[in-house]
Amino acid sequence: MINQAQAKILIVEDEEVTRLNLQNLFDAEGYTTLIAANGESMSQQLQDNDIDLVLMDINLPGKNGLLLARELVEKNDTGLIFITGRDSDVDKVLGLEIGADDYITKPFNPRELTIRVRNLLKRMSQPEKSTPVADTAMIQFNEWQLDPNSRQMTSPQGNTFPIPRGEYRALRLLMANRGKIVTRQDLIQEMTGRDLRENDRTVDVTIRRLRKHFETDATSPEFINTIHGEGYRFVGNLNA
Repeated sequence: MINQAQAKILIVEDEEVTRLNLQNLFDAEGYTTLIAANGESMSQQLQDNDIDLVLMDINLPGKNGLLLARELVEKNDTGLIFITGRDSDVDKVLGLEIGADDYITKPFNPRELTIRVRNLLKRMSQPEKSTPVADTAMIQFNEWQLDPNSRQMTSPQGNTFPIPRGEYRALRLLMANRGKIVTRQDLIQEMTGRDLRENDRTVDVTIRRLRKHFETDATSPEFINTIHGEGYRFVGNLNA
């Protein structure tokens, strides 16, 4: 859990004017902001500082932002927002699939950007909501286990892997409302603290990623059902 008022933001952007504009924008908001122009500089900043949120372009020299994001999500419990000129649906879905918390295209509205950052940091600073079992207890559904303390999932075969923050929040909300329909609006609010936008696929991509972890047949989900036009419903057997 982070202290929102003391959050550190790392801006990874190779274009100098944009990089400095973003730094000035978030300095004015009261955050501690650091900058990097490429993946090497980004890695050094992450090593030297306790970063809470990374704002990253995709088009970077050397390793691009998608490759860097994959490494970031695997190694760090850090928020991630892409800010990029790549506005195709393929890029947006891929960015979310990797584990980004949000995806913003250039040119962007500075006010909207600061609100999205504030909402995400607020979500990150709050304790996870309770579910039908104690927050510190291992959650079991069917033959799977979810550790709320580490956000680690353990398969029936004993394989353990981390669940990104957005996926974890969505899954906990679905579990807390087992058997009930959870709307896409409620899910996006829980994941990012913002409202659902027109043609927003963030929730759908997140559910698809969750299903890949534990569903054996994507065409006939065992644990998360799609309720067309409404949202999703968790139907697994908790503590079983």
